[in-house]
Amino acid sequence: MDLNAFWFVLITILFIGFFFLEGFDYGVGMLLPFLGRTDKERQLLIRSIGPFWDGNEVWLLTAGGALFAAFPNWYATLFSGFYLALLLMLVALIVRAVAFEFRNRDEHAEWRRLWDWMIFVGSALPGFLWGVAITNIIEGVPIDARMNYVGGFWNLLNPYALLGGSAFVSLFLLHGAIFLSLRTQGEMLERSHQVTRKVWWPAAVLVFLFVIIGYFTTDVFGRLGVDPGVAPLGAGMALLLAGWFVYARRSGWAFAMTGVTIALSTLTIFMGLFPRVMISSLDTHWNLTIYNASSSPYTLTVMSIVALTFVPVVLVYQGWNYWVFRHRLTAESSGHL
Repeated sequence: MDLNAFWFVLITILFIGFFFLEGFDYGVGMLLPFLGRTDKERQLLIRSIGPFWDGNEVWLLTAGGALFAAFPNWYATLFSGFYLALLLMLVALIVRAVAFEFRNRDEHAEWRRLWDWMIFVGSALPGFLWGVAITNIIEGVPIDARMNYVGGFWNLLNPYALLGGSAFVSLFLLHGAIFLSLRTQGEMLERSHQVTRKVWWPAAVLVFLFVIIGYFTTDVFGRLGVDPGVAPLGAGMALLLAGWFVYARRSGWAFAMTGVTIALSTLTIFMGLFPRVMISSLDTHWNLTIYNASSSPYTLTVMSIVALTFVPVVLVYQGWNYWVFRHRLTAESSGHL
């Protein structure tokens, strides 16, 4: 494996970690205005992800930084072409972070309700836009010979991309609802179980529909062959098993299965892309690859040394954080943030 492939693999791992971890707190944020009937219950929901959500976003920052340093042409084309969508995502994430801090600065119900809905928007919109962005990357966008995106914003909102956004949102909702069934007790636990049963069916339908239509709109799935391998088949099996564990009320296994679904689905997409990083819908010769979009060998070498030194430390720290805050919460014990 050369350094270009190594960094493609590392970025894949970073996005797997991001979607797995941020997926459940996006899901909790989307459920906040609906699942929490009282202010104490909504505080409980926020507290369930309180120790984790900002650390989860570090995976996105790291992935973005790795993209910029290892594949600057990929970064430039992606962020210039998807500029408005990514700007909306950034604004939503900022509003979400502000909402977590501001909602308890005033005890008036209307004030708190406003920020609860901002948490909903700041969770739903990024989840949807990530689905739209990933779908456009695998479907192909108009990129010219100079690696410039020559389409517009509305090119990105095509029917298949909207389906991809919906599939991402539904899967994150399911992931978040199952996470709540692991973090809460009593009545909130029962409501979380009910939500997982309601959400699993549409999530499964949308994800499988996304893959089936993908065979006709992109080559990412088709180029894996008749026997696509462990990753795509494992992702589908894990999603089906998640439904079985949901109905059996075995939340730990259900959460593991949605996590496996997210991880293997992300891996499948990157496998189908490799060695491409962005597909040109104008001419296949204008595709961006891990070679024509990469930094110099020297830059990749220095970055590899730094990454292999510090990434394990970050992983150990974040694992310790999840272990410390592993206990279940109740509305009575939730308190203030």
